[in-house]
Amino acid sequence: MNYGFIKVASAIPSLRVADCDYNERQIESLIVQAEGKGVEIITFPELCITSYTCQDLFSQQILLDSAEAALFRLLDVTRSLDIISIVGMPVQVQSSLFNCAVVIQGGKILGIVPKTFLPNYKEFYEQRWFASAATMPDTQVNLCAQTVPMSRNLIFRTSSVNFGIEICEDVWAPIPPSCNLSLLGAEVIFNLSATNELISKNKYLHSLLQQQSARCIAGYVYSSAGFGESTQDVVYAGNAIIYENGKLLATSERFSLNEQLIISEIDVEHIRTERRTNTSFAESIRMEGRSKEVTEINTIPISPKYDFELTRWINPHPFVPSGKLLDERCEEIFEIQVEGLAKRIVHTNAKCVVLGISGGLDSTLALLVCAKTMDKLKRNRTDIIGITMPGFGTTGRTYNNSVSLMESLGVTLKEISIKDACLQHFHDIDQNINIHDVTYENGQARERTQILMDVANQFEGFVVGTGDLSELALGWATYNADHMSNYGVNCSIPKTLVKYLVSWVANSVVDPDSKATLLDIVDTPISPELIPADDEGNIQQKTEDLVGPYELHDFFLYNFLRLGFRPAKIYYLAQKAFIKQTYNNEQETQMTVGKYNEETIKKWLTTFCRRFFTQQFKRSCLPDGPKVGSVSLSPRGDWRMPSDASYAMWVKECEEL
Repeated sequence: MNYGFIKVASAIPSLRVADCDYNERQIESLIVQAEGKGVEIITFPELCITSYTCQDLFSQQILLDSAEAALFRLLDVTRSLDIISIVGMPVQVQSSLFNCAVVIQGGKILGIVPKTFLPNYKEFYEQRWFASAATMPDTQVNLCAQTVPMSRNLIFRTSSVNFGIEICEDVWAPIPPSCNLSLLGAEVIFNLSATNELISKNKYLHSLLQQQSARCIAGYVYSSAGFGESTQDVVYAGNAIIYENGKLLATSERFSLNEQLIISEIDVEHIRTERRTNTSFAESIRMEGRSKEVTEINTIPISPKYDFELTRWINPHPFVPSGKLLDERCEEIFEIQVEGLAKRIVHTNAKCVVLGISGGLDSTLALLVCAKTMDKLKRNRTDIIGITMPGFGTTGRTYNNSVSLMESLGVTLKEISIKDACLQHFHDIDQNINIHDVTYENGQARERTQILMDVANQFEGFVVGTGDLSELALGWATYNADHMSNYGVNCSIPKTLVKYLVSWVANSVVDPDSKATLLDIVDTPISPELIPADDEGNIQQKTEDLVGPYELHDFFLYNFLRLGFRPAKIYYLAQKAFIKQTYNNEQETQMTVGKYNEETIKKWLTTFCRRFFTQQFKRSCLPDGPKVGSVSLSPRGDWRMPSDASYAMWVKECEEL
């Protein structure tokens, strides 16, 4: 199974100007290499059979005949291959010459796509040699003794993907052909190019391709001319680039003197999910797409010859940005939280905000947001009432951290023990204090929420919720207790990101005393502390021992909710992400080594699916809170689901893995 992925390649052969025989051999070699690696579709640079920089030699009949002869040889080589190859060459139609992409497979030409936009400014003179596709109606042409369709509106259909083609300057136009091709059904766009190098042009090119792949909600595979093209006036550095819906999957080394073959996998299932979700895309099809004529070409079915292997990097922490982006993203998220809370304070004219401080990650982040918000509103931090509420499971470490943090931040500190109130409550309902069941745990959680709500009433404020996105997904909250507040600042932040946010604040925002406390909170095991500590006073009730590792659940959540993947695909991706993978990109090597085995991943994926469905009733009545990222469980925003939906299909697939 390919799980919706299609393996594609962008190739940069070493070329010689106007030497079609030599160029064909280089192209042939790369096609064979790609076939051996399981590639389904490979693209080459613009005019690669002749080379792009032939200039007035394009008017020489011997060059055009030699190019067709070279294509004949490529057809013969590919007769026994399933791989689809896209090569560039000049094609003569009646009295005009066109700059074309020729699609071949199994010894046959499937179709020919001519270039639409011909640059004729600065260093470019293409209109001197070629005619635009806009000047020619869709037609049938004879090439290599085959009669084939030629059109700029060709959609090629394989058993797993629909793709279209544009050539170089086409993507630089105000409305690139790929926009129309995408609306006509193309899920991947291949671009044959010969872009020359200028200072900063490569950065602009990447921006252009990133935006176009995102705008079209498509894969984008780009190949441009490299070593071997004429350097008479310009230089071609060779760019093989693969994007998927705005995400860079792979790129080549620039200015290499060697041929290059860049391979990755495009997730077509992801593209289809995004298009179904995006109503603007569907409306654009209705308004624009159906007015265009399109020719659909079915390819030869590809018979799997090799075991499918995923080579692209699968991020084990999809909610957490890496490298330089982390600080920037943390600051942005923090500001979104602060802005949302500030508006709620101003709108309600609240005299204070109230929140429970446990010494754990979530309440710490919420407190930091409150402190920053008061600073931004130019109000005193004493308008924040932080309440520590020791219970039967509270340890010295978390208690001391909560008190220390509130003192260093200068908020109003209150300590209200819940022990006596809970003992009285347990006595009233005949709950045995020695039976540490769900009643014992939830009774404490509800007592804490009652205190927070009543104190907020006393001081004319409101309660700030501390629960995060991961807890909401799993339902790891007591209904009408920590599940409830007046405004939840962490509601769309997953647990894996909460940890990084607190670390970021510790290292960049606060005073040294607060920093030391924050870093210790980051290192503290995650726990609701509703069960008494062990004999040495250490946390005995660890959340991740009970519901599973949050890094796994956040991975499941992202792929389930954001991408709409089924359990089998999530399981496959999780194995890749968490067991072992190595990925090299721009001299940077990333690696993960087995932290979990297959059985562990399967166990917690099953738990995730079951809990996600059974706990929907808690999400159906969530309080307000700011959406921060692309995943949210707000019943008023991103996620609407009946509370009594069956999880049978999802859990069954998990059990059959």
